[in-house]
Amino acid sequence: MAVPLGAFIAVSAVLFSIGIAGVLVRRNAVVILMCVELMLNAANLALVAFSRRGGFPDERGSVFVVFVFVVAASEVAVGLAIVLSAYRNRPTVDVDEIHAMKG
Repeated sequence: MAVPLGAFIAVSAVLFSIGIAGVLVRRNAVVILMCVELMLNAANLALVAFSRRGGFPDERGSVFVVFVFVVAASEVAVGLAIVLSAYRNRPTVDVDEIHAMKG
């Protein structure tokens, strides 16, 4: 029994919505980065679902997922470096309290 495409897209939309809500509501920089990762994983789920539905023999959606994972990994590395740098200057990860980076 195959799972319909709409179920995958619904789960992807819910995950993406949770990620957007987390980015907009939360003030902790680490939680915001995790919510961005959740949104990227929701996009990955949609890419793979559409790829499987299209029946492409070379799995084009999976190739795009690899590129999204590379972007996500670099985003985490740069984002955490910025958070650590900001934490050294002012010992908080609250984005409202961090106004400017001073080197």
